[in-house]
Amino acid sequence: MPLKSKLDSLDRKILKILQSNAKITNAQLSVEIGLSPAPTLERVKKLEKSGVIKSYHAKLDEKIIGLEVSTFVQVTLTGHNKKNIEIFMASINLIDEVIECHHITGSGDLLLKIITKDISAYQELILEKISEIKVVDNLQSMVILSTLKDSHYLPLLNR
Repeated sequence: MPLKSKLDSLDRKILKILQSNAKITNAQLSVEIGLSPAPTLERVKKLEKSGVIKSYHAKLDEKIIGLEVSTFVQVTLTGHNKKNIEIFMASINLIDEVIECHHITGSGDLLLKIITKDISAYQELILEKISEIKVVDNLQSMVILSTLKDSHYLPLLNR
């Protein structure tokens, strides 16, 4: 159950801080928001339980771990219907290099973000896995030359 209308200014401050540093201790978080530790922890737990905070994870540096090529791939299916999307998703969920998949409007049906170690690994992935999914009609690749903004912060609007 979404808490959109029930987030107060302290909740928003907590969320902003946690997006910036998920490893912050509860004690430090409580100091930063000006609340004692017990109510701070209670608020964080409430945000977790309600689903506002979905997970905590480490953001890795792609280049350092050897992932040099990132692409967006627009996928057009043979037919835009629920069954084809389900067939496509069953296959795409098995491919680790596909790190995002979005159902989109416009000339394509889906937009993938793919990351591989190099261009030959990308070509192999496209030719041997993605284009072989039986409901794929067309693929259009866009290689990411550089990333000018990579924010994982959600804007916390006052409502």
